[in-house]
Amino acid sequence: MIDFRIEPDLQARLDWMAAFVRRECEPMDMLFPGHGAPYDVTDRKARAHLKPLQKEVKAQGLWACHLGAELGGPGYGQLTLALMNELLGRSYWAPTIFGTTAPDTGNSEILAMFGTDEQKARYLKPLIDGEIVSTFSMTEPQAGADPKEFTCRAWREGDEWVIEGEKWFSSNARFAAFLIVMVVTNPENPPHGRMSMLIVPADAPGLEFIRHSQTMGDRRGDDDGIHAYIRYNRVRVPLDAMLGNPGEGFKVAQARLGGGRVHHAMRTVGKCQRAIDMMLERAVSRHTQGKQLGEHQFVQGAIADSIIELEQFRLLVLKTAWIIDEVESGREPHGAARTHIAMCKVQMAKVCHDIVQRAIQMHGSLGMTLETPLADMWMGLPALALADGPTEVHKVQVAKAHLKNATPASGLFPSEHIPTRLAAIRERNTA
Repeated sequence: MIDFRIEPDLQARLDWMAAFVRRECEPMDMLFPGHGAPYDVTDRKARAHLKPLQKEVKAQGLWACHLGAELGGPGYGQLTLALMNELLGRSYWAPTIFGTTAPDTGNSEILAMFGTDEQKARYLKPLIDGEIVSTFSMTEPQAGADPKEFTCRAWREGDEWVIEGEKWFSSNARFAAFLIVMVVTNPENPPHGRMSMLIVPADAPGLEFIRHSQTMGDRRGDDDGIHAYIRYNRVRVPLDAMLGNPGEGFKVAQARLGGGRVHHAMRTVGKCQRAIDMMLERAVSRHTQGKQLGEHQFVQGAIADSIIELEQFRLLVLKTAWIIDEVESGREPHGAARTHIAMCKVQMAKVCHDIVQRAIQMHGSLGMTLETPLADMWMGLPALALADGPTEVHKVQVAKAHLKNATPASGLFPSEHIPTRLAAIRERNTA
């Protein structure tokens, strides 16, 4: 039975988090703005402000909540993480303050699952402690996120792997201490068995930044972007830099991306709730046409649609988190959450788009300015539809999963054809 009850102890933690995010995390968004700011470990002023906040979080036992106890985290399940991430989604600094920043969360998980003891000591521990940041270098300029089209390759020379090729949109690579790169090592294998994952230190010779691409909302300085276009120019790493075995790169990536997708959805719930909170405040603060804004039926309709759509999405996310917990407990088979994770990925961009658009409209010209969080939310919408795989890919996945279990009609007409069913009922009753 699905049970979304929140025990008093957890509710107390959530209440503390909610107050802390508003009091400490949201102000950091204003004091240190910019999409790359939370990842820039060289910004001494921001780090001086950050460290005491992280210390508070650790004192509450809420640091790196996505990790199990054996890795220094509290070992919460996904259902609890869904409730917590909703609160963190209100602020882009909050994940860094709580030790749950993407892509470091996913990278830490695959290091924990597939890394050697030496790799864990060198990369995982400082990553979990928040001392360094990392990059997941997968997509390519000619292929996007389709691994079947990847050409960046690695081959073995003696006791080293040699990497050659290009990667596109490797987020935060300019700040990273290391990169996890997907490369073709077994081209003779079937498509999903051709690739492997390698750890590449950021200072490796031959690692060349072609440029750092800017996205919507970034400044237009000559080199202000945070999404790297990288050339791996015969980069050499030792044989033990591989995560997993040769040809298991797709398996490693899926282990990482599934959790990332649902965590994005969890945080999107919080972002949408913040937009609704702003909508509600605006509706009772302004007057037009002789009435309070909230007394106009169009405004009431926009508010109602937003609240209902977010509640539906929130319940989808919570159910998905519950299924993942059931899988991890052994009560559901491996992969049972895959379709629901895809559903979350599809729906989050649409729900967020509609709610933020209504909030901007309700704020009028102010909503178009950079004087509220709404503009930043709006400019981040395309990323929700593209990050961790395009929305269209996940729609296909959802459809295929259900089509696979569909049964063709046994006769000329559909099984719900009333004349055919009625004839069968009459025949049965007269038999």
